[in-house]
Amino acid sequence: MTALVRAAIFDLDGTLVQTEVLKAQSYARAATLLHPDPGVEGAVLAAYDDMVGRARDEVSAALMERVGLTPYAEAKRIELGARSAQEAFSTLRLRIYEQMIADPQLLRRQEYPRSTALLRSVHAARVPVGVATMSHRAQARTLLHALDLDGEIDALVARDDVRKPKPDPEICVVTAERLGVAPTECVVLEDSVPGIVAALAAGSLCIAVTNAMTRRHVHDSGLLPAERVVDDPDRLSAVVMPLLHLAPPVQV
Repeated sequence: MTALVRAAIFDLDGTLVQTEVLKAQSYARAATLLHPDPGVEGAVLAAYDDMVGRARDEVSAALMERVGLTPYAEAKRIELGARSAQEAFSTLRLRIYEQMIADPQLLRRQEYPRSTALLRSVHAARVPVGVATMSHRAQARTLLHALDLDGEIDALVARDDVRKPKPDPEICVVTAERLGVAPTECVVLEDSVPGIVAALAAGSLCIAVTNAMTRRHVHDSGLLPAERVVDDPDRLSAVVMPLLHLAPPVQV
């Protein structure tokens, strides 16, 4: 018997706001500052599509291996105050990304308005709302503030709050706990394969909200039936809201 859906958990990057594009650009720009080959930028951008939804340390390591960045990052390690080549690359990339997200107008241009409107509608209906993100808490709060979502979230769980990143289900389980429900009572909205795997492993109902960077991977994975994959954002509320209407009103 399927549990009633009593809460909604939203991924952040790629689901509420398209920061995955910004992240890809930040990795690519950092790589070009380290590597003399002019083709490295395109190589990083192409490779990043396979890494959407993963934790930053995993992405940095994978990109370094993919484009042969280690000796160039090692050469800059002392200058950047890093303990390893990977930390040097990550430090440089993080500086670039934080400069990007410090611009609220840029972030608002990256907003997925159908997703944020759904979140607001769910919260207005007094259904508990969580955000479970592989971004670190400070970055997540910057994004939510730029999108004017600060007061719409009942629980924010970030990379800092869990030991294991997606696709491990820990972040879904922790978010559900903070919302006061079981993971099986949650609908989770995700854009990427790691997030979908995490939600399903937690026992949650998952709806994929795909974008240009994740659509092919989500469909190729076969993880979800077609009716739970939303490629057209105009369909999002029609797919998700009936699931949430199964829940009794939340007392406040």
